[in-house]
Amino acid sequence: MAVDAGAAAAPLTRLRGGCHCGSLKVTFATACPPATLSVRACACSFCRRHGARTVSDPDGRVEFLIRDPAQLNRYRFGLATADLLVCHRCGVYLGALMSEDGAWYAIVNINVLAAPDALPQAALPVSYDGESAAERRARRRARWTPAALLEAVAGDQAPASGAGPGGEVS
Repeated sequence: MAVDAGAAAAPLTRLRGGCHCGSLKVTFATACPPATLSVRACACSFCRRHGARTVSDPDGRVEFLIRDPAQLNRYRFGLATADLLVCHRCGVYLGALMSEDGAWYAIVNINVLAAPDALPQAALPVSYDGESAAERRARRRARWTPAALLEAVAGDQAPASGAGPGGEVS
């Protein structure tokens, strides 16, 4: 795996993927070896019904590239503290995005990654049912990955950050 030479503290491994139809893309950059990250299986009804297995790295970076903004569904339920990003066209759940004091934090559903074998570990079941909205936001600020939501310019195939098309690991 290649690393991102521009990282200041630690080299980043980039894992790419997206929804089935290609309208929504994601790049998850992690400072940790992917096989050492904690993969979680949230017990909420949304994640269970989507078979989601999620990952985050507070020292990494997530970029969601929206190639067709009309296809992005932002869904909220429960405490409504984050947007669950779902493709309107193909129904794939990419991850969740929370905004807090001008900063963005995200988790990524590893099932959408082009190289899921980079994260071979079993998902740990988790339940956040007892959290208040404030506790949930605080946990996410501490544990989720800094993020950006980017819209592609007509004809663009890659986000402005330089991550390439396709969904490969680099």
